[in-house]
Amino acid sequence: MTGYIKTWPSASTEALGQSEAFLEFQEKLSRAAPIQRPVLLIGERGTGKEMAAARLHFLSGRWQRPFVALNCASLAPSLIESELFGYERGAFTGALQRRVGRFETADGGTLFLDEIGNVPMEAQEKILRAVEYHVFERVGSAERVEVDVRILAATHANLPEMAASGRFRPDLLDRLSFEVLSVPPLRERTGDVMLLARHFAARMARELGRQEIPGFSAEAASALESYSWPGNVRELKNVVERAVYRTDCPQIVEIVFDPFASADGPRAEAPRGRACDPGVRRESGGAGLLSVPMQEAVMELKLRMLKSALERSRYNQRKAAALLGLSYDQFRGLYRRCQRQQPDEQPDSSQ
Repeated sequence: MTGYIKTWPSASTEALGQSEAFLEFQEKLSRAAPIQRPVLLIGERGTGKEMAAARLHFLSGRWQRPFVALNCASLAPSLIESELFGYERGAFTGALQRRVGRFETADGGTLFLDEIGNVPMEAQEKILRAVEYHVFERVGSAERVEVDVRILAATHANLPEMAASGRFRPDLLDRLSFEVLSVPPLRERTGDVMLLARHFAARMARELGRQEIPGFSAEAASALESYSWPGNVRELKNVVERAVYRTDCPQIVEIVFDPFASADGPRAEAPRGRACDPGVRRESGGAGLLSVPMQEAVMELKLRMLKSALERSRYNQRKAAALLGLSYDQFRGLYRRCQRQQPDEQPDSSQ
């Protein structure tokens, strides 16, 4: 069966972010969730429209009922109607028995139609009737089926433009757009890139069975934060997971945005540098890790990261703290400890 059904909250519905754009969008979701009306989510690919739809469902009074999702772009146009409304035995060649569609499966709950701009005009008319009157007929049947379903829809297409050109029904667009919410792209979510990157890195490390979660060098973090992210959160997840998978170090120093780029061709990535610094490489059997005392190796790594962050931020300590993923107070504590450890080579203290 194409698509999937969700009937309980899962980790995929947990939104993560701290930027003003992200928090404002979450507030709009919370406000729209209890209203039993359609919501249209618009945004670029990879921004998390399905996650937003799931949040709308689980914050509503229907949260204990099914959350059914269908990606309309994943089906041939000729199959969408039977997938949505089901069919009777003998309705067409291969219909050997009655099949319940997504509307019936979602009865009492929420039906999320992703990429609704891909639905053909014939099916749009039937969706309009189901949304307006809560009734429909299965393919190959004249029997009316009544359902109680809240419709959520999403698209990256310009539906008003499609409606003006005759490719989308204006009356269906009116019915679906009781509330229209725009999912912010990652490039507008200032401060969220590294928060998400660390989250994805931790999950990937656990998936690989690693005890240690790798951090990001200042150069790697700068590369992540300066990238435009045309694929948004989905692309960030792939980039970070790839970096974790490819590294043997406790710190990620290389970020590869284009996995198809040749080794000798131009690459959009952080400076490669050394694969791992002496004393912290994961050698077979752990011999390299034991070449220096642990406290000395840890302090050496902290000092290098501190110096690198200060140099990159032009010795603005608040910016350096942000590069390291620390609060200003945490940074000041680390700065003082490094000063005590390196009395003859103190980092610049200008802010």
